[in-house]
Amino acid sequence: MPPMREQEHQDLLNLREFDEEALKKESEELLEMRLLTRDNARFARTGGGFISLKYGEKEYSRVGVYLTFPLTEPDEFISIREADEKAKEIGLIEKLSDLDKDQQEMIREQIRLRYFMPVIEKVLDVKDEYGYAYWNVTTSFGACRFTTRMSGDAVIFLGDNRLMVTDIDGNRYEIPDFYKLSVQERKKLDLFI
Repeated sequence: MPPMREQEHQDLLNLREFDEEALKKESEELLEMRLLTRDNARFARTGGGFISLKYGEKEYSRVGVYLTFPLTEPDEFISIREADEKAKEIGLIEKLSDLDKDQQEMIREQIRLRYFMPVIEKVLDVKDEYGYAYWNVTTSFGACRFTTRMSGDAVIFLGDNRLMVTDIDGNRYEIPDFYKLSVQERKKLDLFI
């Protein structure tokens, strides 16, 4: 292999330096906390059921809404991100209640879509076979059958009485109060508790 010419060597050094500068700038942008408020941000519905954002002088035709603490603080520290595959954060809503009512409702709609979690109202049956549990339940959206693994992370406590059940497809279900289930229903969950 022939030795590298001086110009090629210099071009390579310049490229590395440019990449380091770009990386440094991108890192600084990622670390900067931008709070979205009623004064600097305006959300609007799009034709496809999403929301857009005008933040300062910049407009985003579609944004994603993510909860930073989805189980403990669903109305605080809401991350608004670009809708592409990188999902780069645009800014953070510190408290949803600080926005106008119409803006709050748009954000809540997006949260309900992203964090869809039916409430299990009645446990009809849970069968254990070959390392899987087959559930037959009634949820806040009607009758439902799903499968979970028998591993320890299929059913987790979110508090003293609150449970979250995750099926093999990643769908989540909530049992708001384990002790409000009947004794027979709680016995069916003994496999997990």
